[in-house]
Amino acid sequence: MAAVILLVHLAGAACLAAVFPGAAGAGAGLLVFLLGALVARDRALLRGRHSVRGVELGDGAAAVFELADGRRLAGSVAARRNVNRWWVTLPLQGGSRHIVVVTRDMLPAGDFRRLRIWALWGRMAPAAAAPFPV
Repeated sequence: MAAVILLVHLAGAACLAAVFPGAAGAGAGLLVFLLGALVARDRALLRGRHSVRGVELGDGAAAVFELADGRRLAGSVAARRNVNRWWVTLPLQGGSRHIVVVTRDMLPAGDFRRLRIWALWGRMAPAAAAPFPV
């Protein structure tokens, strides 16, 4: 995920350098690439203070998110979840536009399968309700 973010920002930087020749294009391209590195560090590598480190899922849309700084936030996940074999997106309900993306390599295979089932059906077996260590 981090590599994809960096590649997309590198492509944007190359486009800026092509459109604005000289020092202005090179400087703008460098800033775009550095922004991509910051975004990759915070979002894809989960190094930020507010990065989600764990998710506890309940029946329906209930979820508790554990952040890197130790806080636990209760919320609910919107119904418009995207589920495929590589990732699951969990958009938060309310005025927030935050989306938690869990990729296949972030969890063991069994836990990722349970997360996909929960995202599709909104419930899981009581024996499988242990927290997910993202």
